[in-house]
Amino acid sequence: MPIVQVESLRKSYGTLQAVDGISFTVNKGECFGLLGPNGAGKTTTIRMLYGYTPRVAGHLELFGLNIDRDLREIKQHIGICQQEDSLDPDLNVRENLVGFARYFSIPRPAAERRADELLEFFALHNRANDKIATLSGGLKRRLMLARALINTPDLLILDEPTTGLDPQSRQLLWEKLVDLKEAGLTILLTTHYMEEAARLCDRLVIIDHGRILVEGTPAALVREQVGQAVLEINDPDQAVRAFLARERCRVEDLGRRLLVHLDDGDALFLRLTREVRAEGCTLRPATLEDLFLKLTGRELRE
Repeated sequence: MPIVQVESLRKSYGTLQAVDGISFTVNKGECFGLLGPNGAGKTTTIRMLYGYTPRVAGHLELFGLNIDRDLREIKQHIGICQQEDSLDPDLNVRENLVGFARYFSIPRPAAERRADELLEFFALHNRANDKIATLSGGLKRRLMLARALINTPDLLILDEPTTGLDPQSRQLLWEKLVDLKEAGLTILLTTHYMEEAARLCDRLVIIDHGRILVEGTPAALVREQVGQAVLEINDPDQAVRAFLARERCRVEDLGRRLLVHLDDGDALFLRLTREVRAEGCTLRPATLEDLFLKLTGRELRE
C-alpha cells in the first residue's frame, strides 16, 4: 500500500484553478518530488496533504487512512518543514524542539532525549542554548528540519527546504536527507533546485498550471524528453543553422543561443566543430533543468 495516494485532486480560488485534477502515489521509503514554476500548485498540493488547506474535490489517503475521517491520526505520523521560518524566538534551540514535542503528547523525558539526538544529527548540539535570533539562515533551516522529525514521523514533507541557503549549508542538508532516506524514511519534496531533485528524488512529477506534465525517475525523464546530451551554440551564424537543419536536429532557438538536444552528440559535435565552426560550441550531458525549462518555458513567473 502506498504511503500517499492522491486521486483527481482539485483546488480553486475563485476562477483560478490552482490544482486541476492531479493524481500520484508515494511509496514507502522513497523520496518523491513535486517540481514546477512559481504558482504551479506545488505548495497548495502539499498543504492539502496535511489538512491545512481544504480541497474542492478528489480523494486523499495517507498510510491507508482517509484524510477526512482520520486527520488527527495521520498528523501523528507526518513531519512538516515549511518554507517559512516558524521557530519560537522566545525559546532557545533545544527548547524549540522539546516544546514542539508537546503537540504530539511526547513525555518530556522522551522529548529531551529525542531533541538531543536530533541536535547531534544536525550538528547543532553546540548551539543548543542559543537564542533563535543569533542563528544564521542555514542553522535555522537545520533546526526547522530537526523539529519536523521530533515525532519520528513515517512521512517527512519538505516544502523548498534549502531555499536561500549557501552551498555549504545546502550540501549538508542534502547529506542528512540522504541519510534519512537510507534509514527508511519516506520523503515528499518540493524544490526549485533541479540539482537537489536529481540527487534526492527516486521519482518526481513536474506540475504546471495545476496539472502534471510528466512523471517518472529523473534520469529516465531526461533521457526520454531531452536526450543524452545538449549541444550549446552561442551566436549561431547562418552556416551553423543550415548545418543543423540538414541534420534534422531538435533545436531550441533562444535567439543568440541554440540548444540542440541529442541522443548521441559526439559524432555531430565533431562534424560541426571540424566542418563548420568550433568557437562557441559546447557539448554537455542533458540535465533535469533542461527538461524543466523545455516543459514549463523560460518566461518569468510572478
